[in-house]
Amino acid sequence: MIWYISGTIMFDETLFQDSRAGVPFVDILKKQGILPGIKVDTGLQPIDGTDGETATQGLDGLAERCQKYYQQGARFAKWRAVLRVDNEVLPSSTAILENAHGLARYAQICQANGLVPIVEPEVTLGEGDYSIERTAYISEKVNSHVFRLLNEYNVILEGILLKPNMILPGLDVPTPAPEEVARYTVRTMLRSVPGAVPGIHFLSGGMSEEEATLNLQALQAFGPTPWSLTFSYGRALQSSTLKTWSGKEENWDAAQERLVALAKANSEAQLGKYKGPHPSPGGERILQALRLGGAGK
Repeated sequence: MIWYISGTIMFDETLFQDSRAGVPFVDILKKQGILPGIKVDTGLQPIDGTDGETATQGLDGLAERCQKYYQQGARFAKWRAVLRVDNEVLPSSTAILENAHGLARYAQICQANGLVPIVEPEVTLGEGDYSIERTAYISEKVNSHVFRLLNEYNVILEGILLKPNMILPGLDVPTPAPEEVARYTVRTMLRSVPGAVPGIHFLSGGMSEEEATLNLQALQAFGPTPWSLTFSYGRALQSSTLKTWSGKEENWDAAQERLVALAKANSEAQLGKYKGPHPSPGGERILQALRLGGAGK
């Protein structure tokens, strides 16, 4: 695994837990050469006066928590903002500005307390027939506001990582080819992300496990870019792994093998060297499976 994964994002509870042998999880990761990170936001809260849009909470007491996390061994943090898209009005300017402010203030606090902030402005993949061009336009707008506020808060851009969405149309639109996703994604980042940012770590955003790998591979054909392009996947690494495990101890080895195989596939894709076949057992998009109540629920 250490050849394919360089860091892992933990929850507050997990950061302070030990293995069955009494060894802190943080120490286990460090011994494997994997940097421990921590999710520091506390969830989403509806924004009054909007159509169900949300802002991310967690700024209260964040400086003190960052100090505690650093002492425990965390070296980076993550804060996720979620922006919904439709064909006409979403996301609103209110939601964009509220979430951009939260991301910038979070990044400022993290850097002041020794943690590298992962800035995650997710223009979320969701239901609807909005086009890939619409997602690209909104993502450029969101990123531009985020970086304007990062600069206003004196955040050191060389000391952050960006975790954005790839550029995809709504779930009711046919799935685009990886080359189209890559073209719109790289164009969007070139238009809205300063070259001072060292790395862009894409989220999987409800894509199928194979789709996430193929799109990541396609991105490498549109270089060179000012930043390193890689992955920071959750469900696209964990969905079939957790299904393989199914909470049964006798499935541990098989689940671990699945996780390593998925990590290897995406590591190869990040280098532009993935050739397949993909270790995922199915190609259904994770969000579509959730919506239909099928696999991945």
